[in-house]
Amino acid sequence: MKKYIFVTGGVCSSLGKGLASASLGTLLENRGFSVCMIKVDPYINVDAGTMSPYQHGEVYVTDDGAETDLDLGNYARFTHSPLSAAHSVTTGQIYDAVIRKEREGKFLGKCVQVVPHITDEIKRRILTLGEKPEIEITIVEIGGTVGDIESIPYLEAVRQIIHEKGHGDALSVHLTLVPTVSGGEVKTKPTQHSVKEMREIGIQPDVLLCRCQEKLPDDLKRKISQFTNIDHDCVLSAHDVDTTIYEIPVVYHQQGMDEVVCRKMGLRSRKSKITSLWGRLADIHKNAKTTVNIAMVGKYIELGDAYKSVDESLVHGAFANEVRLNLIKIDSEDVEQKIAAGETLDELFAPFDGILIPGGFGSRGILGMVQTARFAREHKIPCFGICLGLQIMVIEYSRSILGIKDADSSEFRPEGNNSVISLLEEQVDVTAYGGTMRLGLSESLVTKGTHIFNAYGSTNIHERHRHRYEVSNSYREALSKAGLILSGTTTDGSLVESLEWPDHPWGVGVQFHPEFTSSPIKAGPLFREFILHALKNSGKK
Repeated sequence: MKKYIFVTGGVCSSLGKGLASASLGTLLENRGFSVCMIKVDPYINVDAGTMSPYQHGEVYVTDDGAETDLDLGNYARFTHSPLSAAHSVTTGQIYDAVIRKEREGKFLGKCVQVVPHITDEIKRRILTLGEKPEIEITIVEIGGTVGDIESIPYLEAVRQIIHEKGHGDALSVHLTLVPTVSGGEVKTKPTQHSVKEMREIGIQPDVLLCRCQEKLPDDLKRKISQFTNIDHDCVLSAHDVDTTIYEIPVVYHQQGMDEVVCRKMGLRSRKSKITSLWGRLADIHKNAKTTVNIAMVGKYIELGDAYKSVDESLVHGAFANEVRLNLIKIDSEDVEQKIAAGETLDELFAPFDGILIPGGFGSRGILGMVQTARFAREHKIPCFGICLGLQIMVIEYSRSILGIKDADSSEFRPEGNNSVISLLEEQVDVTAYGGTMRLGLSESLVTKGTHIFNAYGSTNIHERHRHRYEVSNSYREALSKAGLILSGTTTDGSLVESLEWPDHPWGVGVQFHPEFTSSPIKAGPLFREFILHALKNSGKK
């Protein structure tokens, strides 16, 4: 029989439902079960592609080119779940599908309503994935917070599935806040009210995760158990960890989360309860004797989740080299201000072993990134440019080495005379923003003997893309003659996929997004090598 676990949140958002869901998936995989992860988002957007990073954090891209919520990145880093467009469900998609069916006459003239038509579409999407023969346990994270008007149809669909499947085959896991108020007192009332709201909807949580600063004392667990009608051993402390998010599965395992879930769902473990991997990662973070200092110079620094996959991939690269990562994020506009004030960048970048320039859109802060790339190139600091970062490296090289002072991207200066970065011909007349970029997994060919070849150990590599602008082919020959190494192209040779600075310890730019395929188990090759060369160049390895 197929099993379903629904993870909901209460009191407020951003408590860590995604990490809790991913950690539970990890624990169940370590017990020998195949897991499918699904994220349901109540917003009306069709996908996350057009949302500002300040609004929603990063956009995670799947192999099939879906622009999804960043929690799918957590699923990919923690589990082996298949992930595609079908694993990211939004209200926009649900209503679009139902309205299309209504227009096609598939409801036979009936009045189309939230119940049953919207809820049936939600259930269909969940069950279509969950009933696949290779899947045993499906974990569905419901975005938003219980009580939100947008979440009501999803919670009703969850209620129906639990009722239809039975409590042995469908489980409710509820994550809620247990705050500490002034004076250090821990309050359980918000959690009690959150569970009460769930029960009013018709869902009795089976497992309660209590999000708190410090480990929840047993007496408070018993109090919460009493007031929520949840078994004492099913009330778990979801407290802050000291080291890395990869310690979270260990914290839950130590409290018996996987044991509780298996018992309630009648599951018998097939192998060891948990591998030593996650504990080892936390140990490296705590006890590593060497720290690598990396500066990330980007546009969306104020929001921690804007570059989530890049952040974590750098952690993976540090794990692979058994060192601790110290990542400092610098707003590229701050770099511009220093330059405008007549300051040099020597003091700003003196503490760092390497510099990373990530992706982004729009003209704001671009000059600061260009100045950063120039500093890294001239001062022989290992530098990694991703997507926009590669484009910045081309613009800087064109201005500094080719002498094209007005070299730019047509994204930033549409009427410019020297657009070394430009739209593809077929993109010129595209006016819609959603889903119109080069998206998803594709193959690239790289040149032997280059840094990127040494990282992957192959001339054929596969990585995911999310961009609209490319290196202009009109300038490729001039860039190559000036020494810039165009180390990778698309399989037909028509587009530049990667480049490298000549006579430099490690200056690599890529048009794709290698952060989407990196994991703590197997660090992305370029992140591993970037950290390694940063250590070598600074004499730390």
